[in-house]
This record gives sequence, structure tokens and C-alpha cells, in this order.
Amino acid sequence: MNDDVLELLFTGLGETLYMVLLSTLIALILGLPLGIILVATEKGNILESPRINKVLGTIINVVRSFPSIILIVVLLPLARFIVGTTLGATAAIVPLSIGAAPFIARIIENSLKEVSFGKIEAAMAIGANPLTIITKVLIPEALPSLIRGLTIAVIGITGMTAVAGAIGAGGLGSLAIRFGYMRYRDDIMLATIITLVILVQGVQLAGDYLATYINRKRYKFD
Repeated sequence: MNDDVLELLFTGLGETLYMVLLSTLIALILGLPLGIILVATEKGNILESPRINKVLGTIINVVRSFPSIILIVVLLPLARFIVGTTLGATAAIVPLSIGAAPFIARIIENSLKEVSFGKIEAAMAIGANPLTIITKVLIPEALPSLIRGLTIAVIGITGMTAVAGAIGAGGLGSLAIRFGYMRYRDDIMLATIITLVILVQGVQLAGDYLATYINRKRYKFD
């Protein structure tokens, strides 16, 4: 592999990791409370409020219905307002984060729903308040499932960075399109694909290992 290809790969990988890590962090900050609220406000749950649940669920579904490329383009003016430009990895983090937040919210919602309601009722019976139930029962009990779900989200965000690369975000997606496809460089295309496969496999293995480790530790202490 030529030195120029390696240099391009390292640059693209660095930009992709930068976008994925920050976008995931911001999307998690936005999505975690949304997912918790979706569960807590369900009928019969600790903060029952069907109206809030329905409105929030509708908003999340509307945002999720946008194809990635359209959502990124629609949010570019917001990126310009926040970071001063629509080009580059930093600008791409804005639409990537907002686009991923509803997806993460649904993942968190589904994971928390796997917790037996009997455990919630037991906590309520001893006088635990909603915040205590969320932090001491729901999240700890759902942690392995949450980690597996977030692993899927990280992989999804990685795919979104490739789409963002088509409109000037940089990263491996931009590398594949601008230097591989447009310049007929099959070596760059192949190297980019292999790098993405390794990255995704690494994320999946790390997520599976962490979820399994937490499960084993839990059963050990039980």
C-alpha cells in the first residue's frame, strides 16, 4: 500500500472517530432522558402521563422518519449557526447528533421495558421516589441491554458519517467518494472498506464483551 493511501486512511479514520465519538456522546446526552421519559410516562408507570408520552413519541418518530442524507442537509443551517460552517467534521457532528438522538431514545426505551415491572413495584412499595427507581432499578437492571443497544447505535452513527462525507464532512466516507470513486482509485476504495469493516467489528466485539462482563459480574454477586 502506497504511503499516500496510508496517510489518507489515517486522516479519514481520525475524522471518522472524532465524529462518531462526539456525536454518540451528544446523542446519548439528548437521547437518554428522552428514552427514560418515554418509559416513565407510559400508562401505569411511575410518572404516568399519556399526553406527554404521545407527543414525545410522535416527535421522535417524525425525526426518525427522515432519511439520513435529507436530515443532514436540513440541519446544515443549524450547524452553520452553531459552529460557523457547514463543512468539515465538526459541522457534521450537529446533524449527526440530532439525527441519532431519537434512535438512541428508542433503544433506551426498549431496553428499559425489558426490566420486570415487579421490581419497579417492589421499589415503589418501600417508598422509593421516581428518580431513585430510575437510577437504582431501571438503568442498572437494563445495563447489559443498554450497552448492546448503544453498540448498534454507534455502528449506525458510523454509517451516517459515511453519508455525511458525501456533502463535505470528511472522514472515511468522503475519502471513498472523493479519492476512491471519483478518481477511479480501486485501492483507496478497498482500503476504506476494509478499515470500516475492522472498525465496525471492533465496536461490536467491544460492546458484546462489556455487556457479557456486566452480566457475569451481576450473577457472581447474586
